[in-house]
Amino acid sequence: MTKIIVELVRSPIGYKYDQRATVKALGLKKLHDRVVKPKTPQILGMLEKVKHLVKVVEISEEE
Repeated sequence: MTKIIVELVRSPIGYKYDQRATVKALGLKKLHDRVVKPKTPQILGMLEKVKHLVKVVEISEEE
């Protein structure tokens, strides 16, 4: 399964409430926080909404 690393690189302060809520729902609290998420359509949609605030790196796990 493919996973992605999401890092918060810009503060969501000053952006719309739904974008701040999306960052929080991804599990990001402070600048440079990183989380590992599965690559699903739901997560990709969330990342598209806040692509200007986060950095995404794709990693592949060998099974």
